[in-house]
Amino acid sequence: MRAKHFLIYMLAVVMVVGFMIAGCGPADEAPVDDAPDDTPDDTPATDDDLSGRTVTVLGAIIDQDAERFIQSMKPFEEATGINVVYEGSGDFEQLVTLRVEGGNPPDVVMFPQPGLMADLAREGSLVDLATIIDVGALEANYSDAWIDLGTVDGTLYGVWYRASMKSLVWYPVPEFEERGYTIPETWDEMIALSDQMVADGLTPWTIGMESATATGWVGTDWIEDIMLRTAGPEKYDQWVAGELPFNSPEVRRAFEIAGEIFFNPDYVLGGTTAILTSPFGDSALPLFEDPPGAYLHRQASFIAGFFPDYVQEDLASHVNAFYLPPIDEEQGRPVLGAGDVFAVTNDNPEVVAFLEYLATAEAVEYWANAGGFLSPNNSVPLDWYPDEITRTQAEILTNADVFRFDASDLMPGVVGAGSFWTEVVNWVSGQDLDTTLERIDATWPD
Repeated sequence: MRAKHFLIYMLAVVMVVGFMIAGCGPADEAPVDDAPDDTPDDTPATDDDLSGRTVTVLGAIIDQDAERFIQSMKPFEEATGINVVYEGSGDFEQLVTLRVEGGNPPDVVMFPQPGLMADLAREGSLVDLATIIDVGALEANYSDAWIDLGTVDGTLYGVWYRASMKSLVWYPVPEFEERGYTIPETWDEMIALSDQMVADGLTPWTIGMESATATGWVGTDWIEDIMLRTAGPEKYDQWVAGELPFNSPEVRRAFEIAGEIFFNPDYVLGGTTAILTSPFGDSALPLFEDPPGAYLHRQASFIAGFFPDYVQEDLASHVNAFYLPPIDEEQGRPVLGAGDVFAVTNDNPEVVAFLEYLATAEAVEYWANAGGFLSPNNSVPLDWYPDEITRTQAEILTNADVFRFDASDLMPGVVGAGSFWTEVVNWVSGQDLDTTLERIDATWPD
């Protein structure tokens, strides 16, 4: 971070804090939670007085997530006088493209898919971050995996803000303990646990893939996690790049392993019909029935936001999650995930200051405390997360030796958000695997 930026920002912070302590602020102003004493104040600064300027942000998050993001920007607004205006849209992919092509881009774009960021970067619509911020500061706060994910053709364009860990299996804690079930350390042990549950007269798994126009992504997540555990990261990268076809032994094996769970009538609550028709957000709810309708649910960290309110209020008493076990020992313990990455379309001083703020721990403090959030920034204190479950997930995420982003989000849209989703649905509906793989390959752009 530039020294001049930092000194001016610190003066602004001192003035704002002094004003609040003196009791001169508006009486109804909501207080901002203080950061832990051991957290360095590394929020960025500005060269000049930027009060009254506006930074526009376009993203895909809406509703509660959008409100939590807006609240997380308040310290920056109060310290700098810059207004942050966020616009969230369920049609983000289409809207951002129209805005950019129409010559009216937002200042900052919050991409849920780095593949789309890469498209706009290659079109020349995004700013090379090395020309406007201290990249060394980013490298100090993020692992190489996250820096690489924000880089396109050797140029850094993205700063990661939120992450989700997908390699998780959720289970009901009281019933697990009552029955004496133990956490599996390998895939074989997880299958043996599933068999034991069947022998006990129980249903192991609850799976739901319904997600409106995005139906199918739950199934593709299973395939991606298995690919990392069987083919390894290098083959995974080749697959994402289109160099390893779907109709290859490696990808075929991943489908077959997933199918051993999907198509086992004793394993899945409601069978394939439920897999296809259960909304993904509701499919974890059988864990909390009395007795549970199912005992295992593979889903990302964000699914906790869909749990009943009483569960969210005391998460550890009701539910926990274990790492989706490895399959082939030589592939280690990889982590599959997703997240939101910020890129900018101009280098105005207020935009630069905002981007530097996004890369600090303070930018996520509110949301981290509120729950349902993980940061890939390794300077975020673990005690900011509200429960031990989230803290464990954050530690796994930031320390992962092998991390790969959701493959369908990286592939060309016609495949990743198109044929991969739809053909997985067709496969679960009864279509043979040969046809499924060939149809996906047929859609890959030349």
